[in-house]
Amino acid sequence: MSAERAAGVGGRPRVRTGAGVVEGRTGAAGTAVFLGIPYAAPPVGALRFAAPAPPVAWDGVRDAGAFGPTAPKVAYPDTFAALLPDPEIPGDDCLSVNVWTPDPAPGARLPVMVWIHGGAHTRGSSAVPVYDGSAFARDGVVLVSFNFRLGVLGYGLFPDAPANRGLLDQIAALEWVRDNIGAFGGDPARVTVFGESAGAISIGSLLAAPRAFGLFAQAVLQSGAPEVLPRAKVRTMVRRMASLLKVDATAAAFTGTALPDLLAAQAVVLRKSGPLLGGPAFGLVTDPGTVPDDPLDALATGAASGGVPLLLGWTSEEYRLWLAPTGGMRLLDRMGPLAVRLAAVRAGKDRAAVRALRAALPVASPAEFAGQLLTDGLLRDPLRRLAGARRPAPSFLYEFGWPSGVPGLGACHALELGFVFDMLAAPEASWLAGPDAPQALADEMHAAWVRFALTGDPGWAAWNGDGPPKVFGGPERDRAQEPTATRPVLP
Repeated sequence: MSAERAAGVGGRPRVRTGAGVVEGRTGAAGTAVFLGIPYAAPPVGALRFAAPAPPVAWDGVRDAGAFGPTAPKVAYPDTFAALLPDPEIPGDDCLSVNVWTPDPAPGARLPVMVWIHGGAHTRGSSAVPVYDGSAFARDGVVLVSFNFRLGVLGYGLFPDAPANRGLLDQIAALEWVRDNIGAFGGDPARVTVFGESAGAISIGSLLAAPRAFGLFAQAVLQSGAPEVLPRAKVRTMVRRMASLLKVDATAAAFTGTALPDLLAAQAVVLRKSGPLLGGPAFGLVTDPGTVPDDPLDALATGAASGGVPLLLGWTSEEYRLWLAPTGGMRLLDRMGPLAVRLAAVRAGKDRAAVRALRAALPVASPAEFAGQLLTDGLLRDPLRRLAGARRPAPSFLYEFGWPSGVPGLGACHALELGFVFDMLAAPEASWLAGPDAPQALADEMHAAWVRFALTGDPGWAAWNGDGPPKVFGGPERDRAQEPTATRPVLP
């Protein structure tokens, strides 16, 4: 790939990529921003359920001043839509990357961070305002984000299509970074991938995927542990959709179905799916072409990515985002001891583990105790297992403990995102954080992520299998405070 830096209209920065020249915009503090650059061909028609194909080259200069289309998806239910911004941008060319860079010049060799968004493998995009990369570029890091196929399009399991297409998209985006990021001032040998929730789960599989080897040097997993779903559970989602659509459960039949009808059927089957249920869902599966073995086992035993430094962590009350908006906390409190027993089974906890946790949480309500059991099973236990594995590279653990100003949310899932990106000023950040979130905490957390990208050390000791994680924030605020948020008060 040849690279060039030039000034376009009004001094706008230009960069030559492998597919053609793109023209971005000048951002804050002299940074440059390039949005909506295709890394693969539009996944439409015969490509709807195919592996990603190379982008179509263009002549002249392509405008890169706006986010590209978001991947087809269904909206969050209203209770979550009030908390989680998820813009929808129409169009077919949804497989695109965005770049924020301090110096769009070949030879700058700056560290690169590549963001993989969350959303339960069914929602989300790189256009969420909280994911703006300006603060990273301000602090000397090239920030890349991208879209990938979601839901049945990215993760539906078919007999006549490759599995894990969303992961294949992510690998294609990382290959684009390898081949093109030098032209934007980045160093392809200094790439850190980071992601939250389903994005972190995806990184767990990327760490174990032979096809992704060498595409990044470090990884950050926020509130998501390496996992794969039983193939039967993913296949069940496809069969349920096929029954609704009255077509065969094949990629060929789903390709012949209008996209609005496909998404409407997906919306129906998603109502019975969720991170706490353990039933059928869309997600990653083991597959010879992408993830040949269980990624957590492969990583914990040193069979994969042993030389990749890891930053791993969670929030203190992950479960509150999953339960509070829907009234689930009240339901579990009414269930009492039964809720605790069911959560222990779902989390794989024996009686001794339940007793030990109860001793640590003597005044927790049934809902709070069940929620912590579930958080342990889904996140803390597997991430501790990974961090405590005898790997050549270090692992660093953290916990985000600052409670939201939105009553009922506490230190919930996804709350740390506005702090990591140093984007508390974005109006959408207050949807989860409420008013008056502490900028000093954002300064601390964002600086740790930047330091990890620069040096491989976020600023505290690597975890040795024992002791507490590094804690950001804490329960210094009174959770019984009077409601002050402008967002809806949660049950």
